[in-house]
Amino acid sequence: MSSAVWGAAAGVVAVAGLALAGLRWLRVAQREHYLPGSASLFARRWWSARPWSLAMFVAGTSAAVASAWVVPAGLLAGAVGMFGPPGLGVRGRTSRLAWTPRLRRLAGAAGVLALVVTVAAAVAAGALSGRASAAVHGAASALALLAVLAPALLDVAMWLVRPLEARLLRPFVQKAAARLRSLSPRIVAITGSYGKTTTKGYVAHLLSGQWSVVATPASFNNTAGLARAVNEHLAPGTQVFVAEMGTYGPGEIAAMCAWACPEVSVITAIGPVHLERMRSLERIAEAKAEIFERASTAVVNVDYPLLDQLAGKLEAEGKTVWRCSSEAGRGDVSVTRYGDELRVRAAHFEREVDVLVAAAPETEPGNVACAVAAALSLGATPEQVAARLATLPGAPHRRAPQQGSGGFTVIDDTYNSNAAGASAALELLGRVAAAEGRRALVTPGMVELGPVQARENARFAAQAGDVATEMVVVGLTNAAALLAGARAAGLPARRARDRQAAVAWVSANLGKGDAVLYENDLPDHYP
Repeated sequence: MSSAVWGAAAGVVAVAGLALAGLRWLRVAQREHYLPGSASLFARRWWSARPWSLAMFVAGTSAAVASAWVVPAGLLAGAVGMFGPPGLGVRGRTSRLAWTPRLRRLAGAAGVLALVVTVAAAVAAGALSGRASAAVHGAASALALLAVLAPALLDVAMWLVRPLEARLLRPFVQKAAARLRSLSPRIVAITGSYGKTTTKGYVAHLLSGQWSVVATPASFNNTAGLARAVNEHLAPGTQVFVAEMGTYGPGEIAAMCAWACPEVSVITAIGPVHLERMRSLERIAEAKAEIFERASTAVVNVDYPLLDQLAGKLEAEGKTVWRCSSEAGRGDVSVTRYGDELRVRAAHFEREVDVLVAAAPETEPGNVACAVAAALSLGATPEQVAARLATLPGAPHRRAPQQGSGGFTVIDDTYNSNAAGASAALELLGRVAAAEGRRALVTPGMVELGPVQARENARFAAQAGDVATEMVVVGLTNAAALLAGARAAGLPARRARDRQAAVAWVSANLGKGDAVLYENDLPDHYP
C-alpha cells in the first residue's frame, strides 16, 4: 500500500476518532457549565482511572506523534479517539448531550479550530518536503493528535467563544435588570458553599405568609439562570425576590449583584466545596463575600470561623449584621436541635422569637437560623415567623427518609457533596434503622475538593464505620480513598460499577428493619 493511501486511511480514521471524541467531551463541557479547563480536568480523571486506560492514552499519544514519520501509526491514535477513555459514553445515561444553541456554537468553534490546525500542519509539512503526499501525511498526523487531545482542543474553543457567549447573554441580563427596576421587589440574595438552595426555600416559606414571594427555581444560581428566573417567573405584584447565587470564582457574584442588587444578603456556610477550582477556603470566602458589597443587611452563619471574622468586618463597614448559629445562645439567631424538635431563639432590634418546633430529621439548624434572620431583617413579624417554622419545606434529595418497597428505610441525600452534610446524614442513618438492622451506605464520595479530596473521602468512610454495617462504593472517582478509609475502620465494603448496580444490590440484600443511605450521586461523566 502506497504512503499516500496509508495517509488517506489514517486521516479518515483520525477524523472519525476526533468526531466521536468531540461528542464525548462536548457532553462533559455541557455538564460542567462550559468552564474552560473542565474538559482537560475530566480527561485526566478518566485516563488515569484505570491502569489500562492510562496505557491506552499513552499509546494513542505516542502513536499520534509517531505518525509524523510512520504514517500507519495514525490509525492507532484515531482508534483511541474513537473508543477511549473506556467507560465514557458518547450519549450518556444520566447526563445526555443536549444540542442547545450554545453547544452548537461551541462545536462549530472547535471544528473551525481543528480545521485551522490541520491545514496549518498540512501546509508546513508540504513546504518542508516539497511533496504533496507530505501535506497529506501532515494533515493526518495533526488529526490523529487532535483525536487523542480533543479535551484540550475543546478547552481552547471554550475560551475563544467565552466573549461571544457573554455578549449573547447581555440582552437577557438587561431585560432582567429592567424588569427588576420596573417591579421593584425587595431582594434577598443567598450564597454559601452548601445550604443555599435549602435556605432559599426556607426564606421564601417564612416570608410568603405576609408578602408575595418569588424564589429562583431549582439551582438557577449563575448569571444566565438568575436572568432567566427573573424574565420567566417574576410577575407584577411580586414583593420579595429570593435569589440564590453561586460562583466558581471571584467576580461572578459581584456581577450578578450589580443588576440584581440585594437589600439582604446571606452566606450559609464556607467549606471545601469548589476547593479544586479556588484553591483555598480564604479565596472561597472572598468570592462569596461579594454578595454583601451592595447589601445594607448581612446575615452570616458564624459557626464558620471565616464567616465569624467577616461579620466583624461588615459591622465595621456600617452594615446591619445578623449573626446566626446552631449553638444555643450564640449570635442574634440560634437554632439548636433537641431530638425531633428545634429550639429557635432570636433577639435583634426588638424582634424576638423563642419557640420549640417539630422538625424533620433532615432540617439543618444553621440553615434555619439564617432563614429566620433574613425574614426578621426584612420586617416579617415574630409571630408570623414562629407560626410558619413548623411547616418548613424539605429540599428534594437532601436527607429525606422514606420507606422503600422492600420494607427498609431509604435516606436520599443524593444532592449532597460536602463533609458537614455527610456527617449529619450518617447520624440520621444510625437513628432510623432498627437496633439489629443492617445499615448500608451507598456513595461515590465527595468531589471538587481539590487537594483534600482523598483525605476527606477516607475520613468520611472511616466515620461511617461507627454507624454503617457495610458500604457500597460507586464508580472509580473516589474508590481508592473510600476503600482505604473503610479498611481502617473495619467497615466491610464492596464495589458497584454504577448507581444502578448499587441499587440492585440494596434491593436484593436489605429488608424490614434495615436502612440505606444514598450519599451523593455523580452523573456518568464522572468515572
